[in-house]
Amino acid sequence: MNYNVAIIGAGPAGIFAALEITKLKPEWKVVLIEKGQKIENRVCLLREGYEKCPNCKKCGLLCGWGGAGAFSDGKLTLTPDVGGHLADYMPREHVEELIDYSDKLYLKFGATEEVFGTDMKIFRELEREAALAELKLVHSPVRHLGTERSLDVLKSMQDYLNERITIINNVSAQNLIVENGEVKGMTLDNGETVRAEYTIIAPGREGADWLTKEFAQNKIGMVNNAVDVGVRVELPAPVFEPLTDKLYESKLIYHSPTFGDEVRTFCMNPNGEVVQENYNGIATVNGHSYAEKTTNNTNFALLVSEKFTEPFKEPIQYGQHIASLANMLGGGILVQRFGDLLDGRRSTPERIKSSIITPTLTCATPGDLSLVIPYRQMTSIIEMLYALDKVCPGTASRYTLLYGIEVKFYSARVKLTNELETEGVKNLFTIGDGAGVTRGLIQASASGVYVARTICAR
Repeated sequence: MNYNVAIIGAGPAGIFAALEITKLKPEWKVVLIEKGQKIENRVCLLREGYEKCPNCKKCGLLCGWGGAGAFSDGKLTLTPDVGGHLADYMPREHVEELIDYSDKLYLKFGATEEVFGTDMKIFRELEREAALAELKLVHSPVRHLGTERSLDVLKSMQDYLNERITIINNVSAQNLIVENGEVKGMTLDNGETVRAEYTIIAPGREGADWLTKEFAQNKIGMVNNAVDVGVRVELPAPVFEPLTDKLYESKLIYHSPTFGDEVRTFCMNPNGEVVQENYNGIATVNGHSYAEKTTNNTNFALLVSEKFTEPFKEPIQYGQHIASLANMLGGGILVQRFGDLLDGRRSTPERIKSSIITPTLTCATPGDLSLVIPYRQMTSIIEMLYALDKVCPGTASRYTLLYGIEVKFYSARVKLTNELETEGVKNLFTIGDGAGVTRGLIQASASGVYVARTICAR
């Protein structure tokens, strides 16, 4: 099979690369390879009523058309300041243009019109309150789709591209074909070979481990990336309404006084639910919110970003190790009341039941997160919760629930040119979250548009 462009991964980066190529070069032959299902066939058995996650070989929440973002709540943070590192490769104005262009594409395929957080007077008031608590509030206007609408938008994109390119589902890229310093395509796990003039690797976080191993085998340069490890916080929705009613999602950054580590809020879900995901047999936690369905709780992640020095080169394995400890102790996700953590005791089903909060992830096992999360990260998380309590009183309540582990798997960051082309291998481009280039839907989408334009210009 011979193509002009081969794309690995049908997450937002891969999808938007395909959309832009079909616009600029409609006559080109393009193949998009996705190891998971079409979006209409994706299913999570846990969400369908299973009491425990069956650890599917390919997690329905993570694999398939739309990537890990398909079942997310579809938040598009419309600023270069969060969600990735594209500004490291190009002027900020260019990133802003790409974000705006990508946002308009989402609108074209059915995204909602409303954008939260655009009133600068309200933002400045909240920014001042955050600063008094030693928190930095990042201005990040958000377009919220909700999980249901996100699926509809991605389905529209799939149907559009299905008439214009070749889409191969349920097949994984196995090995890259590199000859004389130039990529020529790849082999697939079904035994077939794909030949292409250009290859775009957009494997998402689910494929970050494969990317790291494949690039090491081909001696493609990589540098250490930060490791994001933390917990998902769940509390009564009214506690965070001073922020969520005005901004919907708040991006808050804190530097813990004890260790100086950066702690940040991530993926805030007003009236949402906590969910379990499966990364290669390891259970991790995440959160969703919906356009129509609501709960009485709000959840968000607190992530501690740790940067390591040489010779450490295994950020994914580090995150997997911590998450596997929680799995070992709880058979999956652990949940603990904040008060129990502070008192040095594990939570029990009875203590959880006596709380004012009903957990939305019912399969989580009450336990002790201090046996899992390293002291340094745990101290930083506790200090962040107290800082948040100054802005939203009740955050540091003894009843606040902490779920673990939440970890974001990024590969070691690939050494790329300013065109996002892999150094040392010609015509091989690497984009999206799995490559450590982006950390969110909109910048992942923008990275796809960018490399598509670069390839078509050649």
